Amino acid sequence: MVSIDRMNKNPRQRPRIAAILAASFSLVAVAAAHTPQSVADWPQWRGPARDGVVRGGPFSWPQELERVWSVPVGLGHSSPVVAEGRVFQFARQGEDEILRALDPATGETLWENRYRAPYRVNPGARFHGPGPKSTPIVADGQIFTLGISGTLSAVDTADGELVWRHEFSDEFSRTSPVFGTAMSPILYEGTVIAHVGGANDGALAAFDVETGSERWHWDEDGPGYASPVLATFGDSVQLITQTQERIIGIDPGSGELLWSVGFRTDYDQNSVTALAIGESVILSGLNNGIFRARPELGPDGWRLNQLWKITDVSMYMSSPVLNKGRVFGFSHRRSGQFFALDPATGKLVWTSRGRDGDNAALLAIGDHVVMLTDEARLIVVNASADTYAPVAEYSVADSPTWAHPAPVGDSLLIKDHESLARWRIQP
Repeated sequence: MVSIDRMNKNPRQRPRIAAILAASFSLVAVAAAHTPQSVADWPQWRGPARDGVVRGGPFSWPQELERVWSVPVGLGHSSPVVAEGRVFQFARQGEDEILRALDPATGETLWENRYRAPYRVNPGARFHGPGPKSTPIVADGQIFTLGISGTLSAVDTADGELVWRHEFSDEFSRTSPVFGTAMSPILYEGTVIAHVGGANDGALAAFDVETGSERWHWDEDGPGYASPVLATFGDSVQLITQTQERIIGIDPGSGELLWSVGFRTDYDQNSVTALAIGESVILSGLNNGIFRARPELGPDGWRLNQLWKITDVSMYMSSPVLNKGRVFGFSHRRSGQFFALDPATGKLVWTSRGRDGDNAALLAIGDHVVMLTDEARLIVVNASADTYAPVAEYSVADSPTWAHPAPVGDSLLIKDHESLARWRIQP
């Protein structure tokens, strides 16, 4: 289906360790150090398990955070990732999309890979800028990026050399959805999976990590803005995501559609990453409430069984986290409102008063949940508290912060409008 634009027709053959791509969720967390305060690498969207959980610590929250360094990196909402002893940031400068490798100690650029990527922002997304929005993913010496206009690239993490690249203009009438590509690729058993193409004309497709050749594709719906997760139900590993008009479960090895339910939001803005809890998932969308559902195998095949649904709060672009037996999230209701709920019943534990911003990125860190608003407020709450009562709050930028923070060592990496900063959270 997809022709390969091989910029490097003879990519170097590097040894691969297949096990790192075939683990329980096909995701691996490699320890960054061996001290009690070390954290795992953060190699992709929302961390090693794509659930926003920071594994490591303990962490404390001083009266003020120390900014270790801040460097200009360019525009975009793509989140930083950490792997192989480096920080990687994908951003835009002028008409170019640029992937940089940075020294985590100093912020110094070690290498960069750039390519021309002119893009015209839809007026409805003018405040979000020309991207990129998709977060890269790193595994076994390669990093994969998906640009705002749908360009999928594989780059060598050692030196920034391009391995292969697709731009898809020969395959689809549009190479990105209306408001620009936002889904973050995922890895599974030697493939990188991305939803490519545009509105009403796209394909969820798997590409060989070494060569870029297509393994499979599913082309029954265009891309949404959500990023997929992998979860196991019985003996079935499933890739779950929101597409343009559906929520789907796909066999990540073959591309077979296992189940599908219709799911529409205004202007087809499906953008919430599912949260897997046991053999179920938490799902939401703009003005669609929040619900928990379980994929179940019956005599007629797989189906999605809804366990509960609430409409008091609803998620738009922000994705939830689980900590201390509770689900924490950010609702677009009340001009932006944080909440905690019981995943067993959907009953709300608490909500904030509202007016907290347009969006928030959440992390579960030890006994706390850390919430970064688009207004550059970093808010810390106790995950066991029965009311919304922040234990710490910091201002971490002078410009909007839409990207997710990423942990590195004793710090958080925070991307603002044009810069990336490292903030130490240990006193």
